[in-house]
Amino acid sequence: MSGNEFRFFLSCDINLPVTFRIERLEGNLPPLPETEVYSSAENRKAELYVECALYIDGAPFGLSMRTRLESTGPTYCWNELITLSTKYRDLTAHAQLALTVWDVSCGKDEGLIGGATILLFNSKKQLKSGKQNLRLWRGKEADGSFPTTTPGKVPRHERGEMERLAKLLNKYERGQIQRIDWLDNLAFKSMEKIMERESSRCGNSNLNLIVDFCSFEHRVVFQESGANFFSPSPVSSTNELVIVWDPEVGRINPSEHKQLKLARSLTRGIIDRDLKPSSNERKSIQRILKHPPTRTLSGDERQLLWKFRFSLMSEKRALTKFLRCVEWSDVQEAKQALDLMGRWESIDVTDALELLSPVFESEEVRAYAVSVLERADDEELQCYLLQLVQALRFERSDKSRLSLFLVQRSLRNIELACFFRWYVAVELHDPAYAKRFYCTYEILEENMMKLAFGVNGEDNGFKLWQSLVRQTELTAQLCSIMRDVRNVRGGTQKKIEKLRQLLSGLLSELTYFEEPIRSPLAPGVLITGIVPAESSIFKSALHPLRLTFRTASGGSCKVIFKKGDDIRQDQLVVQMVSLMDRLLKLENLDLHLTPYRVLATGQDEGMLEFIPSSSLAQILSEHRSIVNYLQKFHPDDDGPFGITATCLETFIKSCAGYSVITYILGIGDRHLDNLLLRDDGRLFHVDFGFILGRDPKPFPPPMKLCKEMVEAMGGAESQYYTRFKSYCCEAYNILRKSSNLILNLFHLMAGSNIPDIAIDPEKSILKLQEKFRLDLDNEESVHFFQDLINESVSALFPQMVETIHRWAQYWR
Repeated sequence: MSGNEFRFFLSCDINLPVTFRIERLEGNLPPLPETEVYSSAENRKAELYVECALYIDGAPFGLSMRTRLESTGPTYCWNELITLSTKYRDLTAHAQLALTVWDVSCGKDEGLIGGATILLFNSKKQLKSGKQNLRLWRGKEADGSFPTTTPGKVPRHERGEMERLAKLLNKYERGQIQRIDWLDNLAFKSMEKIMERESSRCGNSNLNLIVDFCSFEHRVVFQESGANFFSPSPVSSTNELVIVWDPEVGRINPSEHKQLKLARSLTRGIIDRDLKPSSNERKSIQRILKHPPTRTLSGDERQLLWKFRFSLMSEKRALTKFLRCVEWSDVQEAKQALDLMGRWESIDVTDALELLSPVFESEEVRAYAVSVLERADDEELQCYLLQLVQALRFERSDKSRLSLFLVQRSLRNIELACFFRWYVAVELHDPAYAKRFYCTYEILEENMMKLAFGVNGEDNGFKLWQSLVRQTELTAQLCSIMRDVRNVRGGTQKKIEKLRQLLSGLLSELTYFEEPIRSPLAPGVLITGIVPAESSIFKSALHPLRLTFRTASGGSCKVIFKKGDDIRQDQLVVQMVSLMDRLLKLENLDLHLTPYRVLATGQDEGMLEFIPSSSLAQILSEHRSIVNYLQKFHPDDDGPFGITATCLETFIKSCAGYSVITYILGIGDRHLDNLLLRDDGRLFHVDFGFILGRDPKPFPPPMKLCKEMVEAMGGAESQYYTRFKSYCCEAYNILRKSSNLILNLFHLMAGSNIPDIAIDPEKSILKLQEKFRLDLDNEESVHFFQDLINESVSALFPQMVETIHRWAQYWR
């Protein structure tokens, strides 16, 4: 068909019956009159049907059709498909559909509700498609004459906001408006509010019939059967405007496209090879190379990088940007780009992560990224393992190079093997990618079984796999215990007694394992059983377990087991805290952070490392101040505030570290119960249900710094507070240097089921990018962060009024 070539169909070629769907009637019906059968209108319901008739050039054509009766008001919904005997090829440019709504509850005489008429082709001779909102003419039967006296299209001067939005929505559903998920979600929410407001204001005084016309793969353009569409039409003597369908409308300018092809022609390779950028072009290129990985390159920027691609091959930072400017649909251009990639200066591991994002679909590019990752040691690889598993979503093959690489590296390291297996196992529940993750899981299992030699000389492959499987059996038993404990009537103490009873009695095999099990949280530790007397339950709605495990070395470790709560977001945040701690220490800045271990073992279950500590709420209740609490554990009469200098320094550094990290990650819902303090002075945060700027409380302060923390440093005028600000600014600039790495890791999480990312992946990553203030140099960023701290702290003390009240309320 000619339409396939030019991206549209001709109506004369469509040998299908005219089909549409009668959806529903919106608005309020007029009061029902009394009848012989019903003395009161309240005792009966209107029973409506829609009569559908086709008119060709003002004359009825074919048989009319009726919908079924519908009586469940006030919104009458038929949702019925109507198929006429007439075919699309038989239609003319003035073909009309006449729709009349009738009420049969009036007795013998059918009651006329109203009618509307609609042309099947628009003014551009295109067949209408998608939802049509037709305004009914009350008390009038649809008129099929041309021009009609009952047009369903609302006159322009009468159109309100609802009609405009309905028209835009129709275009969106037909694919005529570009889909941008994060922006669409915001727009739909605003549209709902506007429609609710308009409905309540207007009271739905109009009656509207919603009809959904059939949509085709391409647009349908009217053409009479037998006419030569491509031959020139005779000149009309009536000066009538003749509309010609141009398939290039809305597409790239042909001359522009030709110029681009010439500029990137392979014959220019010899010329481009010797080109060197001018001083201004070099500055532009350096500016492009500083763009964050989330930034989309403009046409001019892409052309500039392509032009000087040969001179940039020694610049390793330029490779990811160059690969973004390639027109991958052009086979020859893609081939040249891959050839250059193989000869480019080798990139860093952190930049290779960008090439695994959904932006890059080329299997060769993704394989190149994996070859770079092979240079990373196990410690670094474990920092990115969570994101690398998520990157499997963007692979084209179930047995991709990335999948095989992760399996092979896991076989060499017990910790990698354990975490890799858990990360993949949790994703098996995602229906969209279950097959891909399951295939990876099978490859891991198969290779474990084939492993002839032990990992670190300890176990053979089969024993190692069995050890990992026993972790799953352990978590299943803990879930069963939680169900039994929750069913116990009574307070927390009753539930604790039930827990200990189960561990000592029916489930005594959990007290002493037959064989040691590798701890899911720390695979290097072998656990041999649970200590019933030291196990307890937290007082909360989900009743999480606090368990003490014996270890093979004779010690013990404490963990929290949760069921009924998705902790994957907490797992991500703690991973970021751990990564940032590593980045700071590489720059010789140890801020005494506490990146406790978190592992999701299912969509609504998981384990957390238990760190002995007290919440600030509890400390202030029992000791009145943080200083009094620290004096109890680290007293020193000669030290600052009666505390040892080491303890106070630890407190100041940990406060600085978490202030910066919670700001960058946009951690919300901070209160004195989820700020914990260890007896050595280390402060840390827990419970990350709100991240990336989301916060359930109004007016959150930019820095999560409460006045009790500032008071423990001696107040906003003390030297210790000045030292706190200095640590904050130093940490902020160190982390800004690694902004590309952090943004790349979050970009790889874009397809995950992390709640605060899944809501709007694109927007959440842009929010994270904003926090780094990449537009500032180091000196400017120090001033910016100091102002941020001063703004937050000033609002905590009584010299301000309005802001104090808002932010003080936040902490309460």
